[in-house]
Amino acid sequence: MWRGIAPLLACLLLGAAAALAEPPCGGDFGAWLDGVRAEARAAGISDTTIAALDGLTPNAQVLARDHAQAVFTQDWLTFAGRMVNAYRLRVGAEKLTRYADVFAAAERDTGVPAPVIAAFWGLETDYGAVQGDFDTLAALATLAHDCRRPDLFRAQLIDALRLLDLGWLTRAQLKGAWAGEIGQVQLLPTDYLDFGADGDGDGRVDLEHDPADVIPTAAGFIRHLGWRRGEPWLEAVRVPAELPWEQADVYRRYPSSHWAALGVTRANGSPLPANGLDAALLLPTGRKGPAFLAYLNFDVFLHWNQSLVYSTTAAYLATRLGGAPKVDPGNPEPGLNPADMAALQHRLAERGYDIGDTDGILGEKTRAAVRAEQQRLGLPADGWPTPELLARLR
Repeated sequence: MWRGIAPLLACLLLGAAAALAEPPCGGDFGAWLDGVRAEARAAGISDTTIAALDGLTPNAQVLARDHAQAVFTQDWLTFAGRMVNAYRLRVGAEKLTRYADVFAAAERDTGVPAPVIAAFWGLETDYGAVQGDFDTLAALATLAHDCRRPDLFRAQLIDALRLLDLGWLTRAQLKGAWAGEIGQVQLLPTDYLDFGADGDGDGRVDLEHDPADVIPTAAGFIRHLGWRRGEPWLEAVRVPAELPWEQADVYRRYPSSHWAALGVTRANGSPLPANGLDAALLLPTGRKGPAFLAYLNFDVFLHWNQSLVYSTTAAYLATRLGGAPKVDPGNPEPGLNPADMAALQHRLAERGYDIGDTDGILGEKTRAAVRAEQQRLGLPADGWPTPELLARLR
């Protein structure tokens, strides 16, 4: 028996070694795809499934989307105003009622509240209505062949083939977003495999059509991202006119009693709850705009999507679906358009700050640099870049 198994193991190891020897990205696309085929075969995927790679070519539209995610150049009030709309609130409420038992079971199992699950469901695909029409294999192959994040997307391409091999999706059904996410909550193939839940026991995980599978799958994935059972995630608050604004940083948390001592209250003016929990003061559009306390569970939203604009919007939508009123937009100072934001980033980089790409997007690195320059110039250090700040850095 062992003599029969040894040659098989040797073949598998040689196949894996050959796959690993293939260039991770770039070069001739056809030759690169042959390497993917060898890796998939070594992973035990059938030749019938591997044949789904035949005829793939790079998708220029995918690369264009990957290099220009302009939606996140919008300020939070603009983005949230578009995304937390009457349609998503109404349909979200309907889904929470229609699938109340499924949501309740998911919360019992994972600790993730129904409004949080529904918020991601609504933002990602309008509760399944808009799942994307990009060919997933072509999109993942394009991104894996490109040399920005080849290791991530090559693994996703192999796992997309696994989904086909399992019969959870047909080749025609394997469509979704430009970055390879699929299903009603837009999971990458690896997460589909790892967290997919067969909620109705029909023998397959259908995240494209079946809310009985979608809801527990999303809950399990959110728990994996670090959800803390029974704790809040985001709460709208009211801030005083004066505050040590440099403390308003998503990565600087203090006990709620600290914020209360500084004059922060609930949005309706009542005292903050004495819950003993740490929270960050979040000012998406500066000290004159809306304000939130972001608790430890807010990190889950950042793990789902690293954009602070998206994460805050998702968390806010979850509060609204949970019954919270519309946040007071305040009267924020005018911000910067994308071109001026990129110019500001360039000037900050010239001063030695690590702001990442000069992409016109207000990320946390840019906010940190802005706070530092505001402090140096004697301005309120709330991390919100304004035309005044840009002018003073010329």
